[in-house]
Amino acid sequence: MSKSQPHAAIVTVSDRAFAGEYEDKGGPGCEDWLGGVVTSPLSISRHIIPDGRESVAEKLRELVGQEADLILVTGGTGPAPRDQTPEGVADVMEKELLGFGEEMRRASLEEVPTAILSRQTAGIAGKSLIITLPGKPSAIATCLNRVFAAVPYCLDLIGAGYIETDPAKIKAFRPKAK
Repeated sequence: MSKSQPHAAIVTVSDRAFAGEYEDKGGPGCEDWLGGVVTSPLSISRHIIPDGRESVAEKLRELVGQEADLILVTGGTGPAPRDQTPEGVADVMEKELLGFGEEMRRASLEEVPTAILSRQTAGIAGKSLIITLPGKPSAIATCLNRVFAAVPYCLDLIGAGYIETDPAKIKAFRPKAK
């Protein structure tokens, strides 16, 4: 599939939002955050799916197959029985990037003690970087503010689309060639 610009897919994982019983706030929170930080052209799509390992894995396989460069998955990372987002991501990713989850939890712990209940992670599938996030927009911002400086270079390394950030908000780190 030929693309003119990088694509970010945002996946909200929520039984209630999928059923229309609850307003999705995570998806718009991710989109607003990206819109305020990414300065290069970026197409964004949003998807709402029910909780569950299979629904997450199925949607991620679809998006990886469509060559989404960055996939942000919001919701389903807690300890409740239906929270199976990390398991669905594990079924799809080829390489786990443990540092993302560690840093997002560390940033969140500065705000709430329940951050230790989060099972956030990130990983690579094909040429897609997948990052799991909480569902609350303020928590999404906390997490992305902590890890996003590494995202553009990670996308470069895996052969995904090239993105730039507003250095006044997030200074993307790319090592200088020697």
